[in-house]
Amino acid sequence: MALKNDRYTYRVTWSEDDNEYVGLCAEFPSLSWLAKTPGIALKGIRKLVEDVVKDMHNAGEAVPDPIACRHYSGKFIVRVPPQVHRKLAIQAAESGVSLNRLASSKLSQ
Repeated sequence: MALKNDRYTYRVTWSEDDNEYVGLCAEFPSLSWLAKTPGIALKGIRKLVEDVVKDMHNAGEAVPDPIACRHYSGKFIVRVPPQVHRKLAIQAAESGVSLNRLASSKLSQ
């Protein structure tokens, strides 16, 4: 039985150390699945997540919400050293933009 409404975040990448593709799930960072092809790695990690979610449900454990289904405010606080804050404030002023816009631009690159 496939995981109903599977909305978890999957990624397949090459593992040079293992000489295989590795399937990963962002919501379950401790899980991975190695395979000779990207398609089999994706299928493997999805099945593994399905099994883990089933086990968590059966054990009464909280199952992580998919990242895609979470709501984000668009705000978070980042602490930087005062000299970095000053440098960014100068860059923003010289560019004629707010510090927030400059930081957002840098973070989205």
